[in-house]
Amino acid sequence: MILTVTLNAALDVTYEVDGLVPNSSHRVTAVHQRAGGKGVNVARVLASLGADVRVTGLAGGRTGAEITDDLSRAGIPARFGTIEGDSRRTVTVVSGDATVFNEPGPSVTEPEWRRFRALFVELCRDARVVVLSGSVPPGVGQDAYAQLIADARRHDVRVLLDADHEPLRLGLAARPDVAKPNAAELARVAGPGPVEEAARELLAAGPAAVVVSRGADGLLGVTPGGSWTVRPPRRLSGNPTGAGDAVAAALARALLSPGPVDWPGALADAAAMSAAAVLSPVAGDIDLTAYREFLQEITCRSPRPPR
Repeated sequence: MILTVTLNAALDVTYEVDGLVPNSSHRVTAVHQRAGGKGVNVARVLASLGADVRVTGLAGGRTGAEITDDLSRAGIPARFGTIEGDSRRTVTVVSGDATVFNEPGPSVTEPEWRRFRALFVELCRDARVVVLSGSVPPGVGQDAYAQLIADARRHDVRVLLDADHEPLRLGLAARPDVAKPNAAELARVAGPGPVEEAARELLAAGPAAVVVSRGADGLLGVTPGGSWTVRPPRRLSGNPTGAGDAVAAALARALLSPGPVDWPGALADAAAMSAAAVLSPVAGDIDLTAYREFLQEITCRSPRPPR
């Protein structure tokens, strides 16, 4: 089973508009509303591919109940740690590109965090891979992901970390199997400079591999044995907000297999899945027909040895 963790679960609202113009009124052509947050989006992608996946995290209040009910209707098993505060909402406006408004989320108390960690340990007993992704809500320590990685490690569970700022930096030292920042997140932790050099700096901090998502420039995978690059088949227009979550879903599937990861295959799969996600108007969905087509077109460049 793959367990996805969304500490700051959200109810995602997506507006489709013909064009986005600041300081003006807009006619919305379509509205989508459903449970979201990065880990939830990862779970949706995995479920659409038939994977055995479960969702956990923190949720509360009326919005938290809507999140749980929506996942139940989608047939995705979920066990959230309950908090008193009302879960957040996010708003995405799609007009060719995407403009996203993220609420900070409710404050979490220390007892609520302790109860969640006990739930997480319980769920780890049935998991082979854990995906830790997204923001950390107020009240939860910046070392939250480092704590959860240590918990998962004690149960021999492989871990993928997709985070930003201090939660990413502190999580690296706990030695996740894969760290998956995007280019901006990488720069915030490693500083400006060539992407591959920055990725190797992250690699030296503890993870077994670093995969950097770079939008239209594709993916860079770095391991102690070398680095690989893979690009999408063509430039695509659509909603890129779920593309990184699709990458995380593909890498989680790759981590399910025992033994070393087939990095050329895993990165090609991740690039195809990411491109197929851009074609969907809602984060967490992928165009399955396009995904299969892209798999036939994408190739991964041969590895370069470490410097």
